[in-house]
Amino acid sequence: MSAFIPQEIIIALVGRPNVGKSTLFNVLTKSRDALVADYPGLTRDRQYGRFQFALDHGRNADFIIIDTGGLSGESEELDSHMEKQTRLAVAESDIILFMADARDGLTPADEVIADSLRRTGKHVKLIVNKTDGLDARTVASDFYSLGLGDPVAIAASQNRGIQLMLASVFDTYRSTSAAIEPNEIIETVPDGETADDSDEELLDNADDKRVKVAIIGRPNVGKSTLVNRFLGEERVVVYDMPGTTRDSVFIPFERDGKKYTFIDTAGIRRKRAVHEVIEKFSIIKSMQAIERCNVVIMMIDARTEIADQDLHLIGYALEAGRALILAINKWDGMDEYQKDLIHKGIDKQLPFVRFAETFFISALHGSSVGKLYAAIDRAYASATKKYSTSDLTRLLEKAVQSHQPPMINGRRIKLRYAHQGGMNPPRIIIHGNQISKVPAVYKRYLTNFFRKQLNSVGTPIVIEFKGSDANPFKSSKKKK
Repeated sequence: MSAFIPQEIIIALVGRPNVGKSTLFNVLTKSRDALVADYPGLTRDRQYGRFQFALDHGRNADFIIIDTGGLSGESEELDSHMEKQTRLAVAESDIILFMADARDGLTPADEVIADSLRRTGKHVKLIVNKTDGLDARTVASDFYSLGLGDPVAIAASQNRGIQLMLASVFDTYRSTSAAIEPNEIIETVPDGETADDSDEELLDNADDKRVKVAIIGRPNVGKSTLVNRFLGEERVVVYDMPGTTRDSVFIPFERDGKKYTFIDTAGIRRKRAVHEVIEKFSIIKSMQAIERCNVVIMMIDARTEIADQDLHLIGYALEAGRALILAINKWDGMDEYQKDLIHKGIDKQLPFVRFAETFFISALHGSSVGKLYAAIDRAYASATKKYSTSDLTRLLEKAVQSHQPPMINGRRIKLRYAHQGGMNPPRIIIHGNQISKVPAVYKRYLTNFFRKQLNSVGTPIVIEFKGSDANPFKSSKKKK
């Protein structure tokens, strides 16, 4: 019988100030420390990150973690305080990690917070931090009175107890799988079988391959209107595709014989399911959609300045390596002076995505919306195109002839051959000598050169170097 692995387990870190929530967050997301900074409209600073936990048989469990602001637990109206400080995180989470400080011991504030967390109906895991130098069992025993099960003792700053904590969290989630709706779980292949493309096939839940397009952007930028315009309907048609998490809405669509799936990140759903602030902007859903799509349409409101939110979302799409299209919406009715300001703003703030095609549209009136389909096709084709080793090596030789790598300590960096290492995004692996010393400016030159020569549109190209800088005579030297 095959085991299940959910698309992501969403964790919210909750607790008093200075109990180590941010330390634990940084330890877990060490490879992606700054995915998202604070967002306007969210109370206090919040950080969102991702990490993986290795299971058996080479499988990984994917986690999204939310670092929330500290709760004092001292106010008589803690429910109201919690709602303001952690409502989004708690509402979107599958499991709450309630962190306490072993050195402070059990405090009245912990008891008040624990009582409030129990009332959320969420799965709460009690984590006792800062146990370094203390008898973990003795310290943890003080917290049994909270009625949240066995406390898990860790020392986040020392990276101790983290693996056991994650195993416990995953076991808690797995043990409650019977209460989870079927479309929240992905069935994995049986032990011993390969699963190279299983995620995408399970995501599509169909034999045909669809181009998955995520439409992202700030609240009220026109995402719902654009989806309506794409579909040619007066309302958004929702379709909960099996194999997706409960908060993702997948909308299959076909045009001119080509099949697409739009991934909504704007809370497009039946009216009865709309919930106030939670539906206005969900970072979680945007992150999930970006990870699962082939092409991202980033919508920006032409009538407002490009904000940090826009830059963070674009940055995450680039980090994920997804093909990108910029859609500047609400272009209708603007005078030439305003349009010129917008063009200058884009040139100034978004020079790092010049590879992305930019369209000035009106989702409401349909102006230039039809051009997006061709742009999606171009970006997808560029992101998934296969290249032969001989072609890439020939282009590498041409690039080196046009502009040679620099000299390092009197020796020229030598780049010998190139091959393709992956798609979506296209990944080009270059082999040579002294590759660890290739300067960033030369790497940018190669990236731009390959993009131009390959006529790549709308997708980032990732250049990686492989080789050996070891001294071949080192082993022959006599030991003194």
